[in-house]
Amino acid sequence: MAYEATGEQIREAVRERYATAAKRTQTAMKSGCCDSGCGCDVEARSFYESVQIGDVPAAAARASLGCGNPTLLAELAPGETVLDLGSGGGIDVLLSAKRVGPTGKAYGLDMTDEMLDLARRNAAEAGATNVEFLKGQIESLPLPDESVDVIISNCVINLSADKDAVLREAFRVLRPGGRFAVADIVVQGEPLPPAVQRLMALWAGCIAGAITEDEYCDKLVNAGFTDVDLTVLKTYGVADIPANLRCCVPPDLGLKDSTVVSAFVKARKA
Repeated sequence: MAYEATGEQIREAVRERYATAAKRTQTAMKSGCCDSGCGCDVEARSFYESVQIGDVPAAAARASLGCGNPTLLAELAPGETVLDLGSGGGIDVLLSAKRVGPTGKAYGLDMTDEMLDLARRNAAEAGATNVEFLKGQIESLPLPDESVDVIISNCVINLSADKDAVLREAFRVLRPGGRFAVADIVVQGEPLPPAVQRLMALWAGCIAGAITEDEYCDKLVNAGFTDVDLTVLKTYGVADIPANLRCCVPPDLGLKDSTVVSAFVKARKA
């Protein structure tokens, strides 16, 4: 009988990976080490413009583990309230806070204490007064109904074992006319093989939890969203799997009928 991971096991695998990333970032900052020699995620930071990297503390950029740049693509306006699902070291929250200005508010939600500590340090260093980092899970948002104008996220929703709950909660907290604008990993073609879906290391690394683009769009519609749109940002291959995870990839992975991509996913609450 094939091993099937539970939602809690998946959540713990993700939590462990991001806690380790936060600790690694803080260690790198204390030692003065930089870039890949200290485990910094250079690939993730390549999605951000140099001027954006210069606008946030170095530790926020180093802790970026995303697959895109939702702040560049989301249409944020002064005075709006933004919620970042899985905010990590806080780079997208801090960039959003600048765009919504002093009359707006940027929330970051994360379940990992180490990342929350790092994000709050980064916010203090940046002097950001219109940000707040909350502890919680993206399947159960600790915010009231219709309290947010824009939801962003950077390669996080694919990590959830209950994406329907995530999207229902996103719809709940958005105000009428609110926007959903996230970067995420999705699959084109056939769903990922069961062997990939069962690998915890790959799930924590954003790959195994990815669903097809059609399923993603259907889930958004079922949650109540309209104007659903998906734009591919980058196509990934086995070579893009981090070197420390390749040992976990079976030789017969068989992705010939599936293409893993990062995408910008947009939708609206009518």
